[in-house]
Amino acid sequence: MQGVSILFDTQNLLRLLEGLVVSTEISLISIIISVIGGLILGVLMSMKNKFIYLVLKICLEIVRIMPQIVWLFLFYFGVSKAFNIHISAFTASLIVFSLWGVFEMMDIVRGAITSIPKHQFESAASLGLSKFQIYFYVIIPLATRRLVPGAVNLLSRMIKTTSIVVLIGVVEVVKVGQQIIERNVFTNPMAPFWIYTLIFFLYFAICYPVSKLSKKLEEKWS
Repeated sequence: MQGVSILFDTQNLLRLLEGLVVSTEISLISIIISVIGGLILGVLMSMKNKFIYLVLKICLEIVRIMPQIVWLFLFYFGVSKAFNIHISAFTASLIVFSLWGVFEMMDIVRGAITSIPKHQFESAASLGLSKFQIYFYVIIPLATRRLVPGAVNLLSRMIKTTSIVVLIGVVEVVKVGQQIIERNVFTNPMAPFWIYTLIFFLYFAICYPVSKLSKKLEEKWS
């Protein structure tokens, strides 16, 4: 097949894998921060404190309204200039994806917790458990089963959306692909097709197992 030889160039494959490692690194660190931060803020948001709820709700809406690419430009170009500090493209990407993930995960956790029947709280309280113990030993384990589908969907979106960090200069898998295409496009007109097809399968190889795991957990806990 015309131009497919570009995929058998060892140097190209190694560079693409190195780019994929960068994308995966941004995703994994952001996901870990999102899960921890989202769980804490989700519990706080589910409590009957109108002030905390209002503040977190406003933050959530701000994060949702603004596209991720705008946040990237804001932190990478705006904040660094405004406060005269150096923020690398990688760091800016981590900040943006962590913020996005934390507040989206927070809303998922809040929804899962508020869907728990009221009698579960009352039963736990009747056993003499403190508020912390009620949430830690009863509510959060019950809510975990309900939030898995939404959480996995968010994590998959975060992994795929990391491709936009190329716009602030992060050399991840899409950026590497563009560099390979630019170097070969005149001698191999089919280079864009083969390179982007390979990138598609690389993302698929990461996201599909996550999706299957979510489905298995959902079936197991249903």
